[in-house]
Amino acid sequence: METISNLKAILHSKRANLYYLEKCRVMQKDGRVLYLMEDAKGDGSKYWNIPIANTTCLLLGTGTSITQAAMRLLASAGVMVGFCGGGSTPLLMATEIEWLSPQSEYRPTEYIQGWLSWWWDDAKRLSVAKQFQFTRLDFIEKIWSKDRTLREHGFCSEDPVIANAFSKNRSEIADAPSVGKLLQLEATLTKSLYKFAARTTGQSKFTRQHDGADKANAFLNHGNYLAYGLGATTLWVLGIPHGFAVMHGKTRRGALVFDVADLVKDALVLPWAFLGAKQNLGEQEFRIECLQAFTDHNAMNFMFDSVKAQALGGSIDLEEPF
Repeated sequence: METISNLKAILHSKRANLYYLEKCRVMQKDGRVLYLMEDAKGDGSKYWNIPIANTTCLLLGTGTSITQAAMRLLASAGVMVGFCGGGSTPLLMATEIEWLSPQSEYRPTEYIQGWLSWWWDDAKRLSVAKQFQFTRLDFIEKIWSKDRTLREHGFCSEDPVIANAFSKNRSEIADAPSVGKLLQLEATLTKSLYKFAARTTGQSKFTRQHDGADKANAFLNHGNYLAYGLGATTLWVLGIPHGFAVMHGKTRRGALVFDVADLVKDALVLPWAFLGAKQNLGEQEFRIECLQAFTDHNAMNFMFDSVKAQALGGSIDLEEPF
């Protein structure tokens, strides 16, 4: 059996895998975590290995179960686990606001201490919330100007509609007097991006509905919850509790997880959700595309860098190639 030190050899910010499973049983066998599924052809059961040392989080959907031994190994590797409904949404369980989190007394203390050094001050917390919004815009602009696939399908940050929306949003963020105003500005920009994406992909009748049955809405939900998994993992590794949010604490139970996930959702999940709907992808196909986008554009590294920079009063280098 692998030792705990070996399981943690891969930094969370470098891990490649994020799983959503349904209609299966997760268990431990010979020191490995496996999931067991009935063969579609009725030929019995088949096992697949989960490489836990290279996995950030595990979402367990409809019809799943997990053994205590499997949870022990997942915890030893620092893998976040969440129980959820079909299609990865909504999250149904658990501790630390949204996730079953691994137990460890060896996470760093410098980031939570740095975070709390300013969190109690309303003005400083507002300032950090604004920095998060500026960082979110920078990331969208960076991805939409560099990613070849997105540009080929019309997602270009130089588009006059997008450029004007970003310029206006930056000015309004700088002048925002409260977190409530920032939330309004965030929602307004996202609605503008939905409208742009719908027009660009020929889905002009799109309306954002979290319980919508159309593929664009379903893919947005699915991709967002994958981003929440990365956000939860980032905060757990850095040792910052989810309750110390800078924006969503008063409106959503996910609190800081939502703040961190929002850094990448509009840049990555949003365009790929609309492209997936346009191409009529299946749920698994979309998930593969979304996770590949997270990997290609170093989404988790970006989350780590963004949170660490605000905790320690540093800055974020967006010149790293994506």
